[in-house]
This record gives sequence, C-alpha cells and structure tokens, in this order.
Amino acid sequence: MVDLILYQYMDEMLRQTTEKHFRYLYQEIEWSARMIGIVGPRGVGKSTMLLQHIKNHPNRNKMLYVSADIIYFNTHTLVDLADELVKDGGNYLFIDEVHKYKNWSQELKQIYDVHPDLHVVFTGSSILDIYEGLSDLSRRVLLYHLQGLSFREFLLIQHEIEAPVLTLKDIVDNKAVIPDVSHPLPLFREYLAKGYYPFSNEPGFEIRVNQMVQQTIESDISQYADLKPATARKLKQLLSVVSSLAPYKPNFDNLSKEVGISKNNVPDYLTYLEKAGLLGLLRDNTSGMRSLGKIEKVYVDNPSLMTVLSGGTPNVGNLRETFFYNQTRLRNNVMASKESDFFIAPYTFEVGGKDKGKRQIENVENGIIVKDDIETGHGIIVPLWAFGLNY
Repeated sequence: MVDLILYQYMDEMLRQTTEKHFRYLYQEIEWSARMIGIVGPRGVGKSTMLLQHIKNHPNRNKMLYVSADIIYFNTHTLVDLADELVKDGGNYLFIDEVHKYKNWSQELKQIYDVHPDLHVVFTGSSILDIYEGLSDLSRRVLLYHLQGLSFREFLLIQHEIEAPVLTLKDIVDNKAVIPDVSHPLPLFREYLAKGYYPFSNEPGFEIRVNQMVQQTIESDISQYADLKPATARKLKQLLSVVSSLAPYKPNFDNLSKEVGISKNNVPDYLTYLEKAGLLGLLRDNTSGMRSLGKIEKVYVDNPSLMTVLSGGTPNVGNLRETFFYNQTRLRNNVMASKESDFFIAPYTFEVGGKDKGKRQIENVENGIIVKDDIETGHGIIVPLWAFGLNY
C-alpha cells in the first residue's frame, strides 16, 4: 500500500497550484503516452505543469505525484513505489526532479517494462543528466523541452492581457497586435528585466535567479561532468566573463587564458552552460543543422538572466539581440547570418534601435529591420517586441 504521507504531500502541492493559466507546452504534450519526460532549466514551471494536469484529470484518485528528492526515497525505491501504486489500483505516476534520484533511468525502464498499464511522467532540471539517461529509455519516452515565458505568456500570466500566438510570417508581415494595449513598450521593458521566469513577482527575484545559477553550476553540471569544486568555480568564472561580453564571438584561446582552463575544455564547458539553460550558442549553417554548426556567437540564455548577471544594467544593444534569439529559437531554426545578425529561412534580420538604418541589408533578399523603441512597423521594419508573440 502506498504510504499515506505521499498522498498528503500531493494534496498539499495541488492545493498550492493555480489553474488560471497554462504554459504553451501544456496543449502540445501527448499526455496519453505511457512515458513522458519534460525537461527545462530550473524555475520555468515544469512542476506546475504536472500538478495542473493532475488537477484537471477526472481520474485524480488513480494518480500519485512525488518529488524525487523527498526523504521517502532514502529508504524506498521508485520501483517499489510503482509496484505499490499499481497494487492500489493507480495507473499514473508523476515524478518531479527525477535526476535527483540515483539510477533513475534504469528503474524507469524496469517500471515501463513490468507495468504496461502504468503511465509515468517525469521532469528534470538537470538536462545533461536527462539526456545521458535517455540511452536506457530509448524508444520508450516522449521527451519535451520547456522554455521560459514568452513576452505573450508574460502578458497573460502577470497582467491578464491576452494576445494571439503568431507565426514568424505573421510577425514579419506586421500583424502583431496586443488587444487593448496601445503602448506596449513599458510592458516590454518590464518583461526584459524579469519576465522570462514565472516567479518574477515573488520577493527577492534577483537573489532567486543568482541562487538558481549557482545550483545549476554546482549541482546539475558539476554532478553530470564530475567536476571538482575548483573546476566548478572556473565554470562560474567562465559564465561571468562571457555574460559581460555577450553577444560574443568566441575566441577559445582568449577564454582559456582569461579563466585559466584548457583551450580544449572551452567548447565542452560552453555546451554544458547552453544545455543547462544559462547560455545560448548561435551557430552557422555550414552543417545544415543548428545544433552541429560552428559557434558564431555566445549569448546569455535570456534577457532576464542577462539583466540580473549584469547587476541590472545590461548593454541595450546586446539585450535586444538576446531577446530576439531567445524568443525565435523555439519555433524556428535560427542561424548566424553572414550579412547581418540572424538568418531564419527565408529572412535575414538586422536588430537595432529605432534609428537603425537599412544599409547592411539593402542588397539582401528578404532582409528585415527589427527595431526596438517603436510601437508599430511598416514594410520591412518590424518592432522588436512583436517577436515575443511567437509562442
């Protein structure tokens, strides 16, 4: 029999969960699949999504939600819990932060094979650990990646303002409109500062973000890569150096000397930081695939993180590019442009302020000028904030 304490824990978590708004990914998940994984950086709302699904399900009495880091698992295994749940008539097991449980992937494989009627949904913030563990779960799990809030989601969740999701073509065609909002720029500035994270309205936002960065490096990345404490400090130093320069065309020689690490380790460390949701790596299109091309620029992952890491005073030009890359990469294959800032077939984008000219793309086919500090666009000029409606 499942320990009553676990049901009490789930009920308390459900009581604290709002059903008012749902993230973009919620409707895209194939919830009927036997095994689902939801990964993403710390703090973007994975736990809330699980709990919302439970609250909205008619068979809640057949479900159990647990977090993999609770004391219960000091003396019990996931396999034991799944066995007890099935004996109790349950058929849905939700496991939050599964990477905090040792040998999670092997036990989930056993659960999948032994209990064909049990549906398992798990989340993980340590994306590196999750990807490594997927080798044990090949062909068994549907994996989804959750990104932080778009500008559109921020408007809905924090201000009750509904705006439509637009395709890239809709945005380029200047169809972006926020109903009942005549002046979007003040809201846009608020979003850039802290709107990427759902907890932006909670006290101590900057402290929370810094703690999240520290935990990601010292716990998630360090455990995955088996880094010594001194190496973890080098990784934090690398993030600090890169964030002060981003968007930055990487020079591995300079970075290795600046941080005091081997040149050969720099690409791996940058990739760790990317997969952990702290950096964004913009690649060229020589390979035909975004994930395999040469790294052309290194960005801080999102504008809110960039604002916190800069002490609240990010470079405005860099912030604009960071926002554009962050908001468009989810639905589009974003590449470095040889002529300008970004290439998303068939468009080439030049990002700047309201005084940005057309000189750099005047001879480029399908060139688009993306301007900050403007409310509306016309022709090939598109307001920067509009790209925040892409998901």
